[in-house]
Amino acid sequence: MTPPTAPYVLGIDTGASTLREADHLLQALAAELALPEDVFGCTHLVRDGRPRVALSLAAEAEPVLRTARDRLTARGHEVRDGTWDEIGRAVLFPGAAALTGTLTLAELLARSAIDRVTVLGTPEEPDPDTPLVTRNHVRPHWQDGRLVLAAMPAVGGTLVPFEDPDPTPCCADH
Repeated sequence: MTPPTAPYVLGIDTGASTLREADHLLQALAAELALPEDVFGCTHLVRDGRPRVALSLAAEAEPVLRTARDRLTARGHEVRDGTWDEIGRAVLFPGAAALTGTLTLAELLARSAIDRVTVLGTPEEPDPDTPLVTRNHVRPHWQDGRLVLAAMPAVGGTLVPFEDPDPTPCCADH
């Protein structure tokens, strides 16, 4: 999804085949291009006969993305205006770098562009004082124009982001 305050959006097809690969590429691009913290960088699962993970960058100021477009195109990546879908998984977003260690949900919401936290299996909003063990891997998704983090219950009354930073590959034990 395009962040409501970011009118300039680029879709980037790098041919990445995994979320991990796409995450690393977004983070490397942000560092290399010295992207400001208010840029949103998302991953998008593309299933159009050639399954892959595409990227999007969204910014308030066009010059930021014009430089990114030029460099990405020079590297041979397919770059287009607009995003791939409305559901992007945010890797880069305002405040993302401050989401490390254990934070209360109130701190998480105050420090970042995340609008809401949901807990799998529960319909009600979680208590703002609930601790979230970030595992230094917070990947919210766009839902109806809002950045929402899905969390799940963990040990000791804490929560953890639903997405595991080190997932076990399918069939790893055989």
